[in-house]
Amino acid sequence: MTVRSELLDCVQANLAVLADHHHGAGTHLNLGAALRFRWRAGQLPTVEPTLEQHLSDAESLLGLRLVDRRAVTDGPLTEAVRPGEQAYVIADAYELPWVPYFQQRHMEHSFLLTADGEVVDAYANDTQWGPAKPGTWQYPGLRVAGEVLHFAPGAAPSPVASLDGGEVEEYVSAYESEPDRVAALDRLTLETWLLARSRKLHAAFREHRGLPAPTALAEHLGRWDALVEQTYLAYRRVVRGRPEPAAVVERLRAVLVADREVFALGDERWRRSVAGVVASVLDVSEQQLLGGVSFTSLPRFSSFRLVEIVEQLESELGADIDAADLLPENLHRLDDLCQVIRPPAVRTEGVLP
Repeated sequence: MTVRSELLDCVQANLAVLADHHHGAGTHLNLGAALRFRWRAGQLPTVEPTLEQHLSDAESLLGLRLVDRRAVTDGPLTEAVRPGEQAYVIADAYELPWVPYFQQRHMEHSFLLTADGEVVDAYANDTQWGPAKPGTWQYPGLRVAGEVLHFAPGAAPSPVASLDGGEVEEYVSAYESEPDRVAALDRLTLETWLLARSRKLHAAFREHRGLPAPTALAEHLGRWDALVEQTYLAYRRVVRGRPEPAAVVERLRAVLVADREVFALGDERWRRSVAGVVASVLDVSEQQLLGGVSFTSLPRFSSFRLVEIVEQLESELGADIDAADLLPENLHRLDDLCQVIRPPAVRTEGVLP
């Protein structure tokens, strides 16, 4: 398995395996393209995606087209799997003997299943009942209720990095004001875990695409990890009837607000527009340039081509560049170029895109 299991939740992990199988290693990191903070209301608000949201992401971000979907309530699950294919299955982790949640906790869990009973599960996590580890098992007679889904490869997507923020204060205040502190901290343990993993996944996507890492990234992700740990410790303490440690929810508010600053990025569409112009001049693929290749390593590059690139950026995109920025170190990689060549409206206003 090529997937970064430590970045994925238990529904994403096995969609990731299918995506990399069909479209190549690293495709699964597309799940981190958007840094999301979307929550839905309930007794307590949650950022946990629904299964339908996961399936939508499978098509739009992973290039997996849902072919059929069947609910199984009786008989072996393998009877619903097409010979020669790997089906994607959603079932209750409480009933699955290879995961630590077996006979411990009810929750949706995914795995891949073949018609002869081979189970593949890429999920990884440490739990209070032991570790969940990626692996392969044989369960030809597995009888549990579940949904069996078959996917076919669609067009390979190429999403751009984006920030998709929601209202922080209303979400945080719900946990702050909930009178049942055991319920609030139990749920918040999962919430912070999901949020922390998704931030790491977004960082991995940006790295995979050759985007520059934010200056404070490591420190910020460390704050998320510390919050996950602190929230779980607070939950365990309150379960035992001890006072709740101070500032758990306030720290959540702070890291959510900091997300917007740490992960702020330039206009990815502008970056791709610049890549398109450079690619046409140097006769290479945009993907090479987006991956961070030095222009000087490309066969067609020369000082004449560099002048052509600058002139076409100005004429085709309306870009502008200060004479003081016309330095070789600013003009030999896409992201360096994007730092000094900006959309005209951005230069006029004096702010970054």
